Amino acid sequence: MVYFEKTQSAPASLAVEKAKTNGDYRQPDVLALLQSDFKNKCYLCEEKEPTSINIEHFVPHKGKNKDLEFDWNNLFFACYHCNNTKLQRIDLLNCTVSSDKVDSKICYRMETFPKEVALITATEPNPTEKVINTVLLLRDIYYGTTEEKKIESNNLRTKILREINGFKKLLLDYFTEGSDKITLKAQIEEHLSSASAFTAFKRWIIWDNKRFSNEFPV
Repeated sequence: MVYFEKTQSAPASLAVEKAKTNGDYRQPDVLALLQSDFKNKCYLCEEKEPTSINIEHFVPHKGKNKDLEFDWNNLFFACYHCNNTKLQRIDLLNCTVSSDKVDSKICYRMETFPKEVALITATEPNPTEKVINTVLLLRDIYYGTTEEKKIESNNLRTKILREINGFKKLLLDYFTEGSDKITLKAQIEEHLSSASAFTAFKRWIIWDNKRFSNEFPV
């Protein structure tokens, strides 16, 4: 999970649909702007260009609370796996609120041998309830809560591992004598942008290595 700056002007259709008895927030302009704001990534697992898309309510709108249901700041871009894992959970870090510091409050590491293992931990010794809740949710996302979701999570971890291996190769090539450092640096920086797949895992590879972090400040 990384920080995303969300457009502050709500899509026009939300007010129109909210005024209806059976309005629907799933409108083309809402989807298009969410897709743009969240860089066409699930905000939780960070899968790029997910094939299953949900408009997710960050704060659940229990009892059809219209204010929450149609609140633009409460609508997020998520994949089905993550939305269906999160369900009614509350009190989580908000990746569109800069003061929640989602980039630095949680550490993402991927161990690759003998099998891919996603290690999601709080970075502070005494984390807040928000951080703890978010860590637990992310662990459920990357490991699954049902037999079906365990398969989905395993497939997700495989995608992350492939992406990370490609990113590590770029780093290895960059620090190889005689390499085209200008081209490779541009490619590495693209991987570290919020628009890249699984950015948080890649950024922690950089932050865990002083040589990398000196060369590629994030």
